[in-house]
Amino acid sequence: MSAKMIHTEGESNTSKARKAWSEKTIGLKSARLLKRDANAFLHQSLSSPCVSTIVKAEGIWIEDLEGNRFMDFHGNSVHHIGYGHPRLKQAIKDQLDDLPFAPRRFTNEPAVQLAEKLAAIAPGHLNKVLFTTGGSDANEVAMKIARAATGRFKTISFWDAFHGAGFGAASVGGEATFRSHIAGPLLPGSEHVAPFACYRCPYNHTGPDVCGLACAEMVKYVLEREGDVAAVIAEPMRAVPYVPPKDFWKAVREACNAHGTLLIMDEIPTGLGKTGKFFAFEHDDFIPDIAVLGKALGGGILPIAACIADEKLDVCGDFAIGHYTHEKNPVTARAALTTLEIIEEEGLVERAAELGAYAMARLESFALNCPIIGDVRGRGLMFGVEIVSDKAQKTAAPDLAEMIYYKCLDKGLSFKISQGCVLTLSPPLTILRADLDVALTIVENAISEMIPL
Repeated sequence: MSAKMIHTEGESNTSKARKAWSEKTIGLKSARLLKRDANAFLHQSLSSPCVSTIVKAEGIWIEDLEGNRFMDFHGNSVHHIGYGHPRLKQAIKDQLDDLPFAPRRFTNEPAVQLAEKLAAIAPGHLNKVLFTTGGSDANEVAMKIARAATGRFKTISFWDAFHGAGFGAASVGGEATFRSHIAGPLLPGSEHVAPFACYRCPYNHTGPDVCGLACAEMVKYVLEREGDVAAVIAEPMRAVPYVPPKDFWKAVREACNAHGTLLIMDEIPTGLGKTGKFFAFEHDDFIPDIAVLGKALGGGILPIAACIADEKLDVCGDFAIGHYTHEKNPVTARAALTTLEIIEEEGLVERAAELGAYAMARLESFALNCPIIGDVRGRGLMFGVEIVSDKAQKTAAPDLAEMIYYKCLDKGLSFKISQGCVLTLSPPLTILRADLDVALTIVENAISEMIPL
């Protein structure tokens, strides 16, 4: 049977796979909680209702009410140091005893220490900081700084990008789910261009060696045509994942400099060592004007994000750009500070680089003779496997990808499917090589089972 002939009459194979997994895995306890969840929460795409339950999260593992355990290779990008790191939990408990809250306009030691630590880690003159409770807000702080510093309001960002769910963050984001229907009207001046994506280049090229960096040239073109853009905001490496072509960011940086435009790097899923560098942009030998961190900054326990700006952009003293109740919360600051210490002292950045290179090499070798893997890509411990039904034509195979997902879930591995057909694998930086091998074997076996005879 051809891989193209994946649909059958009546119920789809994808639906059958999902139903079979649910019937096998979802027990009475989980079913009751899922029903209560569906009744209690507002329903929305990608969130509620839920697919299962979690009663425990520890290290690389999550566990449901029936005791089923899954290696979590998704984690919403918060679990860089694993779930429930003992040192982090103790630091939070100690801080609760020492100082549980600080009203705005009062400072405290943990908040100042965290700001100083981020300034010391960040390259160049990225040394002025503001904290928020989430990445969406931190990106909006960055955009406000850009408006104040340039006197302009326009932005350039990329289709398919995600920068948050607030109206400002959704305006510069590029996913239809967050921009369409009830979302509009969005912020004026939010210009978009096609993203870098060498495997599926929007400009119909086959790679940076022949395209002349058409994706970067388009950014330059729009900057020239608009003439008054405040900022380019983007993910340094797309979390789907897609690695930028060589010299892409150097070209964009030069174009921004030429037109007086700031460059904002949204490092929320990619920062804090996930890609094998502390900041993902460090792979590409440039420094942005503003970098934004979030998600894993709170160690997978507490929500905190940070906007880190070049010192020359400290120009908003007369404006309220991030007036948040928990702006300098000592508990979330302590969580973030301890997370940074754990990443440094346990060598997790270097670990991500080493284990990521190993995983990529293994997957690339497996893909060579696999007819339904179109591409393997990533950096560090953020990598993806694109599933296709026709390797020569690069025909996306979302049904195949979802069936592979449920086969993996059945064997105790959870991850995310991006763009319909990309198995996106993002384990904690603390993962043991033996556990990584187990996970990769699960993925390879599940893919092999879907290869048509």
